[in-house]
Amino acid sequence: MKNNISPAILEKWLTAWSLSRGLPTATKFKSGYKLDVGDEKQKTRYVFGELNDDFLQLSETINEAWVFLKVCASPNEVKNKIAERWVIQPQGYMMTCISPMANPNKSLPDGYKIEFDGNHSITVVKIVTKDGELACMGRLVIVDDLAVYDRIFTEEKYKRKGLATFLIRELERIAMSNHVYINFLVATEQGKLLYQSLGWKVCSLYTSVVIPF
Repeated sequence: MKNNISPAILEKWLTAWSLSRGLPTATKFKSGYKLDVGDEKQKTRYVFGELNDDFLQLSETINEAWVFLKVCASPNEVKNKIAERWVIQPQGYMMTCISPMANPNKSLPDGYKIEFDGNHSITVVKIVTKDGELACMGRLVIVDDLAVYDRIFTEEKYKRKGLATFLIRELERIAMSNHVYINFLVATEQGKLLYQSLGWKVCSLYTSVVIPF
């Protein structure tokens, strides 16, 4: 699959990703970016828009566990060019959609309510039961003309009820109210199917590798 991620989109997405998690903004590292995450099992992540010499040379210098290298490339391309100590992680998909999304007439099922939180740059949307139990949640971060959807999840017992579809449409409504119509996210294998049903398209594979021990 051809990589259709522009450097500008990648930088805006990384800015949004950092904001969503309350982390320092990514810094330039050669042709890519470095983000200090600080988690026990994700100390640092390096992100590259293409598989190039900068990525490959960096992979040769790292022997430390839980430093992630991420790149807009297929896993086969990456696997064939890096040392065996690196382990390919579950596949990610960079996806885009220009508003409006498909299937607009999705209503919130009975027995749930929606809550909003956040600040001027981040909006958090939650779907909870009438008893206040969290069922589904997601974030929207707007960076310039790009709406980034992030940390979207549905609790296991509430899956397959249409909650995520409704939540995503709410996030889109917020983006459109701010006159932002270009949408972006990174999906898992499972999430990709949901987003495709709403008109999103995969614009690049997103492959991650790490030394896990």
